Amino acid sequence: MAARLARADPSLWLSRSWTTRRQRPGEADDAYVFVDRATFEDHARSDGFFEWANFLGNLYGTPRPEPGAGRDVLLEIDLQGAREVRRLRPEAVLILLLPPSADDQEARLRARGDDEAHIADRVRAGAEEERSGRAIADAVVVNHDVAQATADVAGIVEGHRTAAHRGGSGGSDATIPRDGA
Repeated sequence: MAARLARADPSLWLSRSWTTRRQRPGEADDAYVFVDRATFEDHARSDGFFEWANFLGNLYGTPRPEPGAGRDVLLEIDLQGAREVRRLRPEAVLILLLPPSADDQEARLRARGDDEAHIADRVRAGAEEERSGRAIADAVVVNHDVAQATADVAGIVEGHRTAAHRGGSGGSDATIPRDGA
């Protein structure tokens, strides 16, 4: 969904997260920057990440953004990353993307080829992440349909840009916590 949003809005710059997890069968090569743990840890030690976290045994990190002039940064991150972004950039717009239900989330994870143990861990973590995510999010979008959810997020981003342009409280960075939705 983040890639779809970035394609539809050329003023958005989509940051590609790094991860130490294995690439799933059929997963796009550019879904993440896939690296081994040593490479990731070296990059973290050299302050190469804006934020990074350990999630279900794998490391995920957002490289320091370099979007270019006039572009807003779009991060597709988990709740831990969203908390760190909120701490570092309180003006960032955090949008929580949710699946319609735990059953839908489970079906989506299974369809993308996740193993049963990961699915169980992910779904179990989902309820707490939703509660915590709602507490820090500026907006919540339920992803019943990817085209509609993309349009909803685009509207939220545009609303914050308009508010910021008028001197309101809108931020300029859109952040979508990754939650398997």
